[in-house]
Order: sequence, then C-alpha cells, then structure tokens
Amino acid sequence: MSAPLYLRIRSEWEARIRSGELPPGSRLPTEAELQEQYGIGRATAQRVLHEMAQAGLVERHRRRGTFVAGSARKENLLRFVNPRLTGPEIPGRHEVRSAAVVRAAEVTPAVEGLEDDTPVNHLVRRKFDLEETPLALEYTTVPFALAPHLLDEDLAHLTLLSYFRAHRVPVATSRMYLDPVLLDERDAGLLACDPGIPVLRQRRLTWLENGELAEAAAYLLRPGLMEFYIEQSVSGD
Repeated sequence: MSAPLYLRIRSEWEARIRSGELPPGSRLPTEAELQEQYGIGRATAQRVLHEMAQAGLVERHRRRGTFVAGSARKENLLRFVNPRLTGPEIPGRHEVRSAAVVRAAEVTPAVEGLEDDTPVNHLVRRKFDLEETPLALEYTTVPFALAPHLLDEDLAHLTLLSYFRAHRVPVATSRMYLDPVLLDERDAGLLACDPGIPVLRQRRLTWLENGELAEAAAYLLRPGLMEFYIEQSVSGD
C-alpha cells in the first residue's frame, strides 16, 4: 500500500533538506505554490509544511514564508509547555527504554506527593531527531491505581494527557518547571554527552480535580540541538 500523498510530498522535501540541496535559510514553496505544483488541496499543503515545522526542519514566519531551519532545532516554548498538546511534546522517533510497575520510592527522578510504597507505572523513553541523534530523555510516573492498563498501550507514541482525556481521568491542573541540572553518567550515556555537563530539564506535574497527583514527568534536553523562543505580536492592541 502506497504512503498517503501528503507524506510522500513531505518526504520529498525532507530528503532535499537532509541532503544539503536546500541549505539553512532556503525558502520553501508557499501553500499556494505547493497546491499548484502537486495538484493538492489547501489542507494537504498546510499539513506538509506544518509537520515539517513540528519536526524542526523548517521555520514558518507569517507574511514572510517558510524557510529551512538552521543547525539548532527551534521550538516555541509556549507550544513546548502547552498541557493541551495533542501530539508528542518533542516530534521524532521515540524509543522505550523501560516500562514497569514499581514502588514510588524507586523512580527517577524522585516524585513528591506519593507514599514510598505506592505502586506506580514508570516509563523511560529516549527521543531522537530525524538524523537519529538523541534529543531528550523522558521519565514519566503515573499512579498504578489511576491507570492500571497504561503499560498495555503503544508506549512509543503515547501522550499522557491525551491518554487521560481518552480514559476520562479527571485531571485539572498542570504546572511546568524549567531548571538546569548536571548529567549523571547514565543519562549522559543515553544522550551521547559527557557526564557533568549542564542541561535543561523540563518537569511537569499534573493533578486531579481532588488535588491528588496524576502524573510526574521530567525531560532532559540534550544541549546544542534545540533553541527555545517565545514569539508575540507587538503590532497593536
């Protein structure tokens, strides 16, 4: 079975970018130009450019167009910490390193708000960019009583907040933290970095309507591969 048309078009442009045919700063066709070139509808053209932007290959600028991104992947920090995100926090291939039910006292990093003997689902995933370079490590902890069948899911593509919504788990509040930490030897090996270097860690805590902890997640982001920005309009009211 052939791949969907939007995916074939996207793959064509991604190959041209990765090969160096289109270096950083090169302008890509507009949505209208893609429509005319491939005989596709506007929604398909939008999807092609949107997914390449989500993968960090291109940057889209209102009124200016779409351009091949530089060596560092650029992420809108507002999107990155958006608790309503329906897709993966970091687009790209996800590798499940481990998935098990353990005591809360055994998880890394430590989780506050749970008794040491509380059974929890503990998930460790490694995330890669399109060049198969490790981008991030993710550690996720969810109380077992809240999601007893979580580990039966497709863990390589699982997004926790989407899972909660689909299973009617009454989550109410999510809080994000960004802080620098030093890589220990194990995490440095998984990220192909030297131990002891500083990296950015994103932590997310999610609570139920009754105030109990629903999820604790931590992402260690490999330095040098992502740049974070916040873009806001200042043109008027």
